[in-house]
Amino acid sequence: MKPARVVITAGGAGIGRATAEAFLAEGAKVAVCDIDPAAIADFKAAHPKAIARVADVTDAPQMAAFFAIVDAEFGGADVVFANAGTGGPAGLIEDLDFGEWKACLSANLDGAFLTCAWAAKAMRKQGSGLIVLTSSTAGQFGYPHRSPYATAKWGVIGLMKTLAMELGPAGVRVNAICPGAVEGPRMDRVIANESVARGLSETEIRAQYVASISLKTWVKAEDIAAMVQFLASDAGAKISGQALAVDGHTESLSQ
Repeated sequence: MKPARVVITAGGAGIGRATAEAFLAEGAKVAVCDIDPAAIADFKAAHPKAIARVADVTDAPQMAAFFAIVDAEFGGADVVFANAGTGGPAGLIEDLDFGEWKACLSANLDGAFLTCAWAAKAMRKQGSGLIVLTSSTAGQFGYPHRSPYATAKWGVIGLMKTLAMELGPAGVRVNAICPGAVEGPRMDRVIANESVARGLSETEIRAQYVASISLKTWVKAEDIAAMVQFLASDAGAKISGQALAVDGHTESLSQ
């Protein structure tokens, strides 16, 4: 049975948009939010029948307003993809700014909390549903020079494991996807930051990422979207509580 109602945070671009478009192609109703007004405008122009709103996942009133629209138009959700996050600063921990640390944890964890709290209430009431969170291979390994991000993404997996236990008896499944190095502007920014923090060229850092992947290739946003679709399909009906890497097999993030 294909999901009829899909909600995605950070759905205006990248992984979120690829996933939204994959579900739209299946005929699902889709609602996305994103902090970037330009991304939302572009998404809305391309998909005028979808719900698309500007909202900051760390802002409780903004997210409540977004979810109120979803409740009014969809009456709930079959799939909720808590995808929003940020890469945060790069550097040794003693050199990091505390404000940037908190901002990274907030975008990745507070946003997941607000999204999952709404999804849990809606799905528990209807007795079914799938919640997917975006973690990272940084949620499975130590990640030198990226301690805020790694901390947040390990936290996402802890949240996922706990929610799978809380919501399983209500017929709701919860999983996390751990993307590897995903092609696109976001990873370009990460590499630029790491270049400055580590004193290496961007070309050198790109080469290190590829060298640490068994398949020696980068991941595409569409690869992540395909995993979300699989989890939402009948074939994924018994998968819950899992952190699923889509990364070509990361061997290490210690470079």
